[in-house]
Amino acid sequence: MTAVQKSAPPTNPPANQSMKQPPAADRVYTHVKQGVLDRRYQGGTLLTEGELAEAVGVSRTPVREALLRLEVEGLIRLYPKKGALVLPVSAQEIADVVETRQLVEEHAARKAVPAPPGLLERLAELLEQQKTQAAAGDLAAAAVTDRTFHAEIVRSGGNEILSRLYDQLRDRQLRMGVAVMHSHPDRIAKTLAEHEEILDALRAGDAEAAVEVVHRHVTWFEHLARGEVR
Repeated sequence: MTAVQKSAPPTNPPANQSMKQPPAADRVYTHVKQGVLDRRYQGGTLLTEGELAEAVGVSRTPVREALLRLEVEGLIRLYPKKGALVLPVSAQEIADVVETRQLVEEHAARKAVPAPPGLLERLAELLEQQKTQAAAGDLAAAAVTDRTFHAEIVRSGGNEILSRLYDQLRDRQLRMGVAVMHSHPDRIAKTLAEHEEILDALRAGDAEAAVEVVHRHVTWFEHLARGEVR
């Protein structure tokens, strides 16, 4: 019996012992952040510590810790004794993100030529994935794939500082991208077509064509995010 008891755990460990839950504050942070990004918690929503503690199944202390982190990231604003307000996406934030995207992505598109086969294969794979997600109506997943498509081009340049800068925009871009897709679901076809154009330009080794499509693509996104296109 002793030998069996000693050998049993490695071969068939209980599920609740093989996986450790993340710290409570991390669970609250992930819950709220994902809710903001996928628009379950829209701009203007007031979140209370008690509601979040109950939703995640934790005490209020880790909720406060998580909310402080989210405030630093600019997603919420804390109001003592009231809760946390989910901040709407402002016109200035849209302008700042788009300006940074244009600077980084146009440079990256030019630098990506000649594109290595691995990059072209990865972009083609992501494009097909996004088409499938769009066809299934999974706009949140399509927005994530959209960001990954552009990030792959940026990373291909090998500039780690530039890649980190671009990664810092990820959450803001996701939040805007999901909002745009929900407001303009018919426009996903245009996004996919322009991704196809970018990929074709990279395949052809035409850096200027790739830069032109990226510029048009990002500018169009700004108009949509601002509600200037119907």
